[in-house]
Formats: sequence, C-alpha cells, structure tokens
Amino acid sequence: MAVQTQNLLFLEEWLRNKPPPSPSSPPTSAKTILQAWSDLRECLQTQTFKPQHLSSLLTLRNSQQSLYVADPQAKLLLSLLSNPNISLPQSSLPLLLRLLYIWVRKSSKPSSALLDSSVPIISGILSTCSDALDCFLVSEAILLLGALSMAPILSESFKRVCLDLLCKLLDEELRGAIGLCGDVVPEVLAGIGYALVRCESTYFDRIFSYLMGIWRYGPCACVPHGVMILQLMEWLVFGFISSRFLERIEFICREISEFRNRNFIGFAVVMAAAGVLRAFNRTAPSGSVKISFQLRKLVEDSIDAVAGELVSKVGDFSSLSGDFEHRLLLQCISLGLARSGLVSFSAPALLCLTSALLIEIFPLQSFYRRIIENQDGSSAILGVDEVKAHLDSVLFKEVGAVTGAFCNQYDLADEQNKLVVEDYVWNYCLENYSNHRLAALLLRSSQKELLLELEKIAEAAFLMVVLFASSVAKHKVSSKFSRESQSEASVNILVAFSCVEYLRRVRLPEYSDTIRRVVLSVKESDLACISFVESMPPYCDLTNHQGKVAGASHSVFVAFISSRKDNQDDRVLLKEQLVFYYMQRALEGQGKKFIMLGMKMRCRLPAFYFTSVYIRHLSGKVAGASHSVFVAFISSRKDNQDDRVLLKEQLVFYYMQRALEAYPGITPFEGIASGVAAVVRNLPAGSPALFYCIHSLVEKATLLCSESVTREHNIWKNWQGNSEPSKKMLEFLLRLVALVDIQVLPNLLKLLAQLIAQLPKDGQNVVLDEAYSLIAESDDVTRKPILVSWVQSLSFLCSQKMAIGGKHEAGAMSTTEGGNISGQSYDTLRLNADKITQENTFPCIYLTHQIQVEDIDAFVK
Repeated sequence: MAVQTQNLLFLEEWLRNKPPPSPSSPPTSAKTILQAWSDLRECLQTQTFKPQHLSSLLTLRNSQQSLYVADPQAKLLLSLLSNPNISLPQSSLPLLLRLLYIWVRKSSKPSSALLDSSVPIISGILSTCSDALDCFLVSEAILLLGALSMAPILSESFKRVCLDLLCKLLDEELRGAIGLCGDVVPEVLAGIGYALVRCESTYFDRIFSYLMGIWRYGPCACVPHGVMILQLMEWLVFGFISSRFLERIEFICREISEFRNRNFIGFAVVMAAAGVLRAFNRTAPSGSVKISFQLRKLVEDSIDAVAGELVSKVGDFSSLSGDFEHRLLLQCISLGLARSGLVSFSAPALLCLTSALLIEIFPLQSFYRRIIENQDGSSAILGVDEVKAHLDSVLFKEVGAVTGAFCNQYDLADEQNKLVVEDYVWNYCLENYSNHRLAALLLRSSQKELLLELEKIAEAAFLMVVLFASSVAKHKVSSKFSRESQSEASVNILVAFSCVEYLRRVRLPEYSDTIRRVVLSVKESDLACISFVESMPPYCDLTNHQGKVAGASHSVFVAFISSRKDNQDDRVLLKEQLVFYYMQRALEGQGKKFIMLGMKMRCRLPAFYFTSVYIRHLSGKVAGASHSVFVAFISSRKDNQDDRVLLKEQLVFYYMQRALEAYPGITPFEGIASGVAAVVRNLPAGSPALFYCIHSLVEKATLLCSESVTREHNIWKNWQGNSEPSKKMLEFLLRLVALVDIQVLPNLLKLLAQLIAQLPKDGQNVVLDEAYSLIAESDDVTRKPILVSWVQSLSFLCSQKMAIGGKHEAGAMSTTEGGNISGQSYDTLRLNADKITQENTFPCIYLTHQIQVEDIDAFVK
C-alpha cells in the first residue's frame, strides 16, 4: 500500500512540530560532512573507535535535513555495527541507527540485499544490549524498524522480523525505558506510524493497541503528546483513504469505539478519534472514497462517551484543580473537538468545552485567587513565568478553534443545555469583573509585568465572550422566543459585556452586531430596562475595596483609584451609554416605557438609576455619561403627568447637592452648567426646585468669591483670561437671567444683587460690565426693560457703596426663600426629596460635561 505522505520524509519531526532552522545557524558545510564520513572509514580501517568518531557521528546526525546517505555509506554504518573487533560506546548506537533511518527514508532505490542484511545486524545489536537499553536507543530502534517495515522492497520474512522486534520493544517490560525520557515520544510514535502502514492484520492489532495503551506504563501523558497522536492518526487514516484501504479504517474506528474493552487510555482515545475525524473532513466530498455515516458516528460517539464518563466522575468542574488526569482529559477533549471540525451535538462535550474554556484555557479565577490569597501567605505565589508558560501552551494557542467548537456545539444544543452553558459564562464574567480589580490593586504598584501578562489572557477571554454572546443573541433574540425570553437573554448579554468592556481594544463586528440586536430588544421591554439598570454596581462597592484586600495600604488604594481607567469605569460607562440611548428614544417619542414604568413602581427606575450613577467619579467619561443621563431625563417632555414632574423636582435637590459639593476639584464646571440649564429649561415655571437650584448656585458663588478674597488672589484685574471657579460661576449666574422663567427671575435678580454688592470694588465693576454686555446683546423684549432697570439700579447702589438689605440680609441666602410658590410648599417638597434620598441610600454622585457616545451611536444607528 502506497500511502500519500505529502513529501513527508521524517514523520517524527512533523509530530514534534519542529520549527525550521534559524537563519543564524547555517547548515553544515559539505566539507565538514565529507570529513565526518572519512573519519568513520578510518575507524573501520583501524578498528578503533575514538572520541572524534563520536563527534563525527553527531555532525552527521545534526545534518539530517541536508544529509543524503547512499548505499555505500549505509554499508559503512552496518559494518561498524557488525564488526566484533570495534568496541562501540553505548552513546554511539542511537546515532548509528539514526543515520541508517535517514538512509531508509531518503534513498529512492536502496539495495534490497542491503536492506535485508540490515535487519539481522540491528536485531543482534538490540539483543547484545538488552540489559543496557536506554530510552534513546529504544526510540531510535523503534523508528528505524518502523521505517524498514514500511519499505516496499524489504522481503516479507525480514519485515516480520522487524515487526516482531518492534513489538518486543513496545512490550510492557521495556516500556519503562521509554518513560524515562519524554523527549523521544515523537520517534516512538513515528516508528509505530510507519509500521502500521504496511503491516499484516495480526501485527496491526498489536501495534495499534500499543499506541493506545503505552501511556499507561510509559511516558507521562500531556497535551503535546495528545496532539502528536491526533496528527499521527490523521496522517495514517488519510493515507488509507487515499489508497482506498477501507478495511484498516473500519478496524481503527471499531477499536476506538470499543476503548472500554481494550483498556485504552482516555486522552489517547479522544485524540485518536479527533485525528480520524480530521482525516475524514479532509476527504473531498466528490472524491471516489465515501466515508459512511456509521463510521463517522462510531468515532464521534467515542469522544462523547469519554466526555460523559469524565462529567459523571467530576460533576462540578470547579473542583478540578488538583486532579492532573482529569484536567488532561478535559484539555484534550476541548482540543480534539476544536480540530475535528463539525461534529454532532453532545451534552457532555458541550459541558467539557465550557469548563475547558473557563477553567483551563482562561484560568483567571485561579490566578486571581492566588494573588489575593497570597497576601496572607495561604496560597503559592503566582509568577510571571507561570503565566507566560500558559500563554505559550498548545491549548491557549488553540483558543480560537476551541471557541469555534464551543459555539458550534451551543448552536446545536437543546434549550436546557443552552441555559446551563449561558449561566456558566455570565457568572464567569461577573466573577472576573469582581476579582480583576482586587488583583490589579495588589499588582499595579509592584508587579506590573504580571498584570500585563494576565491581561493578555483576559483579552482572549473577552473575544470568547463576544463570540459566544453573538451566538446567543442570534439564537434567542428572535421571533421564535417570547418577548420575556428575548429580553432576559439581552440583559444577560449587556451585563456580561459591561463586565468585560475594559478589555475591548478593537471594534469587532460581532460585538457591534450583538449590541445593536440586544439594545433594541431591551428597549421594547419594561422589565428588561429595570433589570438592566439594577445590574449597575453600587458606587460604594466600586470605590471601597481596601478593607477587602489584606495588605493593601490606603495610599496604594488611592493611587490606584486615581490612575487610568480600570474595569469598573468601562463597565459603568457602557451601561450609562445604553441608558442614555434608552432615554433618548423615550424623548423622541419612540416609547414612554422607560419612564412610565418607573412611575408605576413608585418612580423606582429613575430613582434607582440615580442611586448608582457616578456624577462625581474621577473618570471623566463615566461622570460625563452619568450627567448626560440626568440631562436626558430632565429634558423629557412627553406625557407631563404630575408624578413624573414631582420626580424631576425631587431629583434636582439631590443633583444640586452632589454636584456642587464637589465643585471645584472633581466636578467640572461644564457639567454643572449643562445640568442647571436643562433644569431651568424643562421644569414648570415657578417650580420649587428652580428656586432651590438658584439659591444653591448663589451660595456656592458667594463661598467661592469669599475664598478668592481670603487667598488675596485678585481675579478681577485679569478677568477675561482667568479660569477661576468663582469667575465661571458668576458668569453663569449672569447668563441665567436670560433663561429662568419670569416667576423665578425676581428671586435670581435679588440674590445676584446681594452677591455683587458684597464684592470688592474691582469685582463690582467687572461683574457689572459683564452684565451690561449680556443685557445689551439680548433681544428678549419682554425681560430686557426689567434687566436694564435692574442693572442701572445695582450700578448706582454699588457706586454709593451701599449694601443691599444690610449685611445680615445679604448673607442670609436661605433655601426657604422663593416668593410665591404654587402647588406644594417649598419646605414640603424639600422634605420629600430628603426622604427619597434616605430611603434609597444615595451614594455620592458626581457630574461632568458631555457623554462620550460615539460607540453607542455607531451601534444603534
């Protein structure tokens, strides 16, 4: 049988995935190779083996890719091995066997007689050294014997001798020698593969059993060994398919399916089955050889059976960390399924893929736990080298393929299994969100390199979550499901995305498409809007971690909080962008559900939302998003029911308290300005909240001006170029006279007059000049006469250095003033606002300028 090897001369190198030689290490020169052969001929002539002869063998062995061994050189090697007068050291024997192997594999027409004569010589060497066989000699012997048995011109009698010797080397009594050195596994597997190509049925059964069971006694199994088994079976089965040797294919499939009776090792069964399936998938559908559905199902069922046994033994994969055998099996199942192509659905396989991704490929929970627990010495230290080794592992490099297999299995699963897997992934996102910040807090000051390496794993986990969420959205956010099911799935996706948003480095089509699909679904559901908003983390939980982290000093914590964004900022920003979008849709008349449902629940939605926004947050984007949501809510004008207006007015009290208490310093002035502008434009005329807003601003301006005087910092001489907070506040108050309604205007003018009259002479002149300019530019014919009269009177009083109403009155900017207030009294409304604040335990809220909504605009357009 002529197996198509695709120009593959050395199977062991392909199994080892050996990279090509580095350009920095040039191949051995022809002169050096000729000299090495000359030294070996000298050894045969003198019948003395010297140290330089071992060096010559090493030179030839290391030139395997470029070396050609012809029949004369092969005869020289066989003479060295068979000459009883030459005492060959044990270390030379594996090198001599390797050179003979190169001869067998590279020679296009070797001498049949020379091939036949080599078999007794090799047999004699192995029998002579039977008491001193080491792993290198055993592996080279298996490799050479397999290559000889595959040679078409080797006589049948000598082929059987080769196969008998190979089976003897693979027998249980010698397996321990192979197990001493895991580096020789590719040679052993390549020799087995060569032997399986042309051997008779009786030998095929024995050798295949060795392949699947040698791991029980020999080398310590690992994922790279599993990959070698997969590649070997793919090469072998594809060769059988190409040669139309279907009996052998059927035999392999039956053997794999009966692994329980054959005492095969689980990980070898999975990887062998994956290799068979991969070979099946490489066969052209229109080819002359058709692979029956029954054969494919036999192999797929084998993987399913191994996965089912693992699930029944382990149960909850979260307790898997200490069991090497089960972990290896889980890793190989995921890798095997990833390389097999499309396979039928299997509930155990889906669960194994889920667990492999969340526990083995993305072991962030284990790493974070060790970092946190190590603070009190209860866990082993996590080192950078360990994380880098994981990043370089075979399994991590296959994360894309494993994720693809995972999503394919999810698409084929029933609804019950889909829900189980979804819960695993969404909980994983929440746990990562919680633990990442604690770990980063401990690492950022002293182990930044470790943190960067961990984030490489986290970034790959982000891509996995996005691809999985895309599959969930395509399946569940569709007309096949009820609106409640669609909304629940949409909220879960949005919450998961908010937890991993800090890892998004590039714009992904799957991410954008999923966001677009689920935000539209949430917009249509009242309960989904409520659920989404309530998923926002409380502000105090996000900013008070130092008590939870052993050994984290307050200074380190403050430095961390003050540094660049972390996962909490991105999570809140994404959520607030989406809430802003929902608010905007409500304002555009596309639906009043977001607001109306809040009123049905005692206005709980808007009130609850504003218990969790971050108006005074150190991150400008987060605070900006919070402020924009406030403005959007205040600006809504549809369906002006009394309850809704009452909620707005109550919220203004809270808003002004939190915004002004952090200005200046944290709250940017632009945030206050746009927020107050929205309040004065959208609340009913004469609203008590408007009077409170004006009083609060004047009080703050008075305080800022007094502080400027105390610091003896004269802001009046350089008014135009000055950016003092007091200057900004005074200018804003002057501009408000053109915005507030006519019922509030008298109160604003009175308070402004009191404030201006208290300023130093330079300040009075500057502010009055500013007021004159603003009034002169005004085209409001209704209030302009009033303002002209007011500023003229104020100018006269200031020129006479007269205090308006006396010092006591000027300083008494009481929040209980306000003139005639229709409806509820000012005091009653204020008490109601205070009550709501206490019931909802509002945290500190901070405001900034405008929301950064480029991303969400792109998503929803």
